[in-house]
Amino acid sequence: MFEKVVIANRGEIALRILRACHQLGIRTVAVHSTADRDLKHVRLADESVCIGPPPAVDSYLNIPAVISAAEVTDAEAVHPGYGFLSENADFAERVERSGFVFIGPRPDTIRMMGDKVSAIATMRAAGVPCVPGSDGALGQDPDENLRVARDVGYPVIIKASGGGGGRGMRVVHSEANLLTAISLTRAEAAAAFGNDSVYLEKFLENPRHIEFQVLADEHGNAVHLGERDCSLQRRHQKVIEESPAPGITPRLRETMGERCAAACREIGYRGAGTFEFLYQDGEFYFIEMNTRVQVEHPVTELVTGVDIVVEQLRIAAGEPLSLTQSDVHVRGHAVECRINAEDPERFLPSPGPVTLYHPPGGPGIRVDSHVYSGYRVPPYYDSLIGKLVSYGPDRAVALARMRTALEEIVIEGIKTNIPLHQRLIEDAGYLRGGVNIHYLTKLLER
Repeated sequence: MFEKVVIANRGEIALRILRACHQLGIRTVAVHSTADRDLKHVRLADESVCIGPPPAVDSYLNIPAVISAAEVTDAEAVHPGYGFLSENADFAERVERSGFVFIGPRPDTIRMMGDKVSAIATMRAAGVPCVPGSDGALGQDPDENLRVARDVGYPVIIKASGGGGGRGMRVVHSEANLLTAISLTRAEAAAAFGNDSVYLEKFLENPRHIEFQVLADEHGNAVHLGERDCSLQRRHQKVIEESPAPGITPRLRETMGERCAAACREIGYRGAGTFEFLYQDGEFYFIEMNTRVQVEHPVTELVTGVDIVVEQLRIAAGEPLSLTQSDVHVRGHAVECRINAEDPERFLPSPGPVTLYHPPGGPGIRVDSHVYSGYRVPPYYDSLIGKLVSYGPDRAVALARMRTALEEIVIEGIKTNIPLHQRLIEDAGYLRGGVNIHYLTKLLER
């Protein structure tokens, strides 16, 4: 096992990694910007290194600074968390070339799965169901592109190969708009991602967002930890996640989960990862793979009892998985609400001092947050300030506990989206389960 790990992130995920490291007896190095010197994990880490001013491009995205921090502290490995450099293949490569272990997949794997065209081709070859589409990047022949769209059937969606997070995509409902949409998406993709490659898929009008958590080691072992429903989204950003997904049968879970685990074995995957699918009319369609730990990993941890971050560390240290598929059992139900420092009606960021913070408690409640009374939420980064997670023997109990927890939690001095979560947790459509990815957008328009 490692003796010392650099935590190349901030906020709640940095604190989560620190706790996992300390559980395994690993010393920690917290890298931070000047704006984050008072973060909880910085205070708790064994060592800390300031890597730059507040803008992320000058600190958390500054690859030489992160690697230098590992060098000066004699660390052995770097954990990127999620966001920032977590899915940057060049960063992973630089880390390994500098003599450190990157706690995540191999750089080539990150690169392959980061390009949506190559990811889909890889998954098709591995037997994972994909959305009908162009089976590769669209060429420059307008007649051929029109033919492909006709064969797939309208509506279609044009996506940037290097896109993500809901960016670089455009829905097309008729042939008259197709070529313009392709041209515009190419231009946007080139500007945003430095890659103008685009592809075409059938646009599913009422899908749910279902994802499968996987773990794989360097010894050819891979398991799945069941699925999560992440369909409650706003502007392609997840708001509430839960596991297991309502309406997904144990047989379907096992079938799809094993396909994902088999794909990991097929491509030689290493570490934690997530297969994201659109689910409609009883069918799964692969959309992308996230080659990192997910924000919503706690719901899976609660229903399986598997510590995903600890497993990441063990895998990166060269150890085999501590469990087999027969050891994995999905029990009970878990729900996660993402708590953001933002206006709950206008959704504008709400940085500033937290004058009072009181987390909820009680049976089945977990809070992952770096916030404390007196902490100042900076304006430079993502507005996520915590994750409130509830667990119960079934969905009804988990939701009842979440309802109580949302009433108990106190965050004063800034605005948060807690009122939105309180509204959603009482919504009849959500309570029934199985809402699609457009449900929240339509609800907010009423």
